[in-house]
Amino acid sequence: MEAVQIGKSALDVEWRRLELIAENLANMSSTRGPEGEVYHAQRLVSGPASSFAGAMSATDALSGAPTTASLAPTGVVVLGVESDSAPPRRVYEPGHPHADADGFVEYPNIDHAEQMMQMMRSARIYEANLTALTLAQQMYSRALDLGRTS
Repeated sequence: MEAVQIGKSALDVEWRRLELIAENLANMSSTRGPEGEVYHAQRLVSGPASSFAGAMSATDALSGAPTTASLAPTGVVVLGVESDSAPPRRVYEPGHPHADADGFVEYPNIDHAEQMMQMMRSARIYEANLTALTLAQQMYSRALDLGRTS
């Protein structure tokens, strides 16, 4: 897999992570989700596109040595989205339309500071991958220029 494809896979994963963080922040003060229950924070699970064991087990049939294709990096993928299992926070608001019999309203248990920290982290990872992608494209372009002159 080329450096550009690896960088693009990382950009795609971090973009999806940023979308989920934005969704969490947008639903932080909501009392009901789309199905009518309390919204639960979402977390993106990502990882390598191929397993380490799979890469190590791919060998050449004749020599038994690892194949160069098996040792090549494969980028990252979204493995899934997990819902936070934390119980909702209860706030005493007896006049609220969603208050229970005791006057409590359930809100998602989302930590604003943690979500903002995750957003900054993901934005920096996205920026670093964008820089690496730009550098790889510049190197490819320079190699083409060198090939034309020789």
